[in-house]
Amino acid sequence: MNSRWQTFTAAPHRVFFFAGAMQGILALLWWTFDLAARYLGLFAPAAWVVPSIWGHAFLMLYGFFPFFVFGFLMTAAPNWVNGDKVKRAHYVPAFVLMAAGVALFYPALLVGRWLAVLALLLYLAGWMVGWLALLNIVVKSPYDDKRHAYTIVGVMLVGWLGAAAYLLWLLSDTFFWLHLAITGGIWLFLLPTFVSVSHRMVPFFSSTVLSDYQMRRPYWALFVLLGGMALHAALDLGGVTRLLWLADLPMAGVALYLSVLWGFRRSFQVRLLAVLHVGFAWLALSLALYGLQSFMQFSLGRYVLGFAPLHALTIGYFSSMVLAMVTRVTLGHSGRPLEADATTWLLFLGFQFTALFRILGDLPLPGAAHFYLAAALVWLVCFILWGVKHIPIYLRPRVDGRPG
Repeated sequence: MNSRWQTFTAAPHRVFFFAGAMQGILALLWWTFDLAARYLGLFAPAAWVVPSIWGHAFLMLYGFFPFFVFGFLMTAAPNWVNGDKVKRAHYVPAFVLMAAGVALFYPALLVGRWLAVLALLLYLAGWMVGWLALLNIVVKSPYDDKRHAYTIVGVMLVGWLGAAAYLLWLLSDTFFWLHLAITGGIWLFLLPTFVSVSHRMVPFFSSTVLSDYQMRRPYWALFVLLGGMALHAALDLGGVTRLLWLADLPMAGVALYLSVLWGFRRSFQVRLLAVLHVGFAWLALSLALYGLQSFMQFSLGRYVLGFAPLHALTIGYFSSMVLAMVTRVTLGHSGRPLEADATTWLLFLGFQFTALFRILGDLPLPGAAHFYLAAALVWLVCFILWGVKHIPIYLRPRVDGRPG
């Protein structure tokens, strides 16, 4: 048993990716159960202590993606700055506290808000332990260019504050804190994190497999995107949604420029690279949808598309990039070939259909609400199959005999 625990905790990506994979399954099982009750009437809806949509928001924004973010950053960030590795004494407590907090959140949805508050306190404590470990490594590194590292470490603190805002909503039932938790979680935490990682890693990975590839990372583009995200968040929190297009459309243009610059078309020469580029392409599309929605509100006074732009961003961009990055790290750090086999490619395509179904669910189409359940079921099947394929890797030694 001790040997199994040593293997499982041998590297930060093992424990955090394991937790993220389990959450990808559990969160969607819970959500599918809720949708089946509300939209199909298969059984009576449960009496959750918070509206299910806000429980879903927490589980996806804070209970799912951050595990993968921590696992990736604790693996990659030390390499970015030529710094020390994250110590087991730091990443294991962070994982245990965060995982315990999220696990407790599920029964709390039935038992009471007091238990949800306890769950959030455990979760926030774990996040802070992990964040301090990352901050310490970046600060102590003598490396000159730490722009990506400092950006993401700063954004991770904002993410902690977003989760804390959700806790304040549980305590006070004041909608402002919930609005801040969700808007901040998307536009000030997850999106800056994913864009910064994409800016750092997509051209790098492309340069390792494509011949005659010139690696370019225009920092002006990164900073324009980060500024646009901050502007979007400020306008949203200020209630000026009819002007969001002023931030979203320029960002969409920059994202499209980067997609072309980094070789979207050439990426299909290598499947494992193509999943990165296709995932990143969702960024430009989702921002364009946000811009279109806001501009129509501004010019016609009509709010259209519903949550379609949100799910193009969260499922299309975030989830696709998670699948791409996590699969690559999992294979590379287990001693396996960096290849996307037929199963991985089919699962990736399944995620694309998940995003498409969820977008269709918000369009004025006959029976559009059924696409909600279809999207949840496709996600669930794909993630279970992905988990069956990759979760055992986190519990076994590397196949090449190396440590880690």
